Amino acid sequence: MESSFPFGVILAVLASLIIAANALVAVAVLLLIHKNGGVNLCFTLNLAVADTLLGVAISGIVTDQLSSPAQPTKKTLCSLRMAFVTSSAAASVLTVMLIAFDRYLAIKQPLRYFQIMNGLVAGACLAGLWLVSYLIGFLPLGIPMFQQTTYQGPCSFFAVFHPRFVLTLSCIGFFPALLLFVFFYCDMLKIASAHSQQIRKMEHAGAMAGAYQSPRTPSDFKAVLTVVVLIGSFTLSWTPFLITGIVQAACQECHLYIVLERYLWLLGVCNSLLNPLIYAYWQKEVRQQLYQMALGVKKGLASLLLLLGRDGGPEVSRESSCHVATVSHPQLDG
Repeated sequence: MESSFPFGVILAVLASLIIAANALVAVAVLLLIHKNGGVNLCFTLNLAVADTLLGVAISGIVTDQLSSPAQPTKKTLCSLRMAFVTSSAAASVLTVMLIAFDRYLAIKQPLRYFQIMNGLVAGACLAGLWLVSYLIGFLPLGIPMFQQTTYQGPCSFFAVFHPRFVLTLSCIGFFPALLLFVFFYCDMLKIASAHSQQIRKMEHAGAMAGAYQSPRTPSDFKAVLTVVVLIGSFTLSWTPFLITGIVQAACQECHLYIVLERYLWLLGVCNSLLNPLIYAYWQKEVRQQLYQMALGVKKGLASLLLLLGRDGGPEVSRESSCHVATVSHPQLDG
């Protein structure tokens, strides 16, 4: 695939937005963890960190797209770049799976949840997640069948990695994970529906006894909704790339690399931009923390402007007094 200046510009803008949005959400979640704690917030923070690293990783590819074709990146450096991109994307996807499992466990075992998912277990899960992510990302560097035999710049995913790598990832990782997501969703929806029916029965019994309480939405549905939006975003973003990669691996005569790398891979990367937007909109505590951060920045700017105004005030008054003195001095002499 030849280098493209417009594609490089789009990639640069996308990388900047991914880094900025995820860094903002990471700061908000970090402040929430400092105030309230919570294992599930640690998983949210890990998702923001993984997506931020993905934005940093793809920013290295921007230089190849904007540079001259006469000086392409060496294959070893390109392979390392794409390995880091793949590792960060894998960490993002695995974190979404971990968040789905965490919400499933909280709904399935509400009384034992804090005993099962304590800080030690959460730390072990995150450490194992990053270990698996980097094993996935650097797997093609140790297996020759996942590498391209020839390399022609600029640096891109299929310039160094063979479509067989995508085929293996799809069959072993993506589609089994998608089936696991569907199982989590169906079971969580069944449990949340049962909780909702119990609440309606209690409210009906309270209304018959004269102590009616207004209906309320169970928090289980909010947890299910957040997981569903995350899974839907993940599926819609990465499925076209992986399916087309499988077609390319099965049909060597087909030349789908431009579609894969210019459009479908870019669509998958956009998932790392959607994740912080989903949490900023759907998760109330993150949204409130972002609002408080915005108020803090607004107050800080207002205080800075007020301080600058006070510093400039005496200088203006001194200048005006000196002007009066020079005007009135000749009048005194006369």
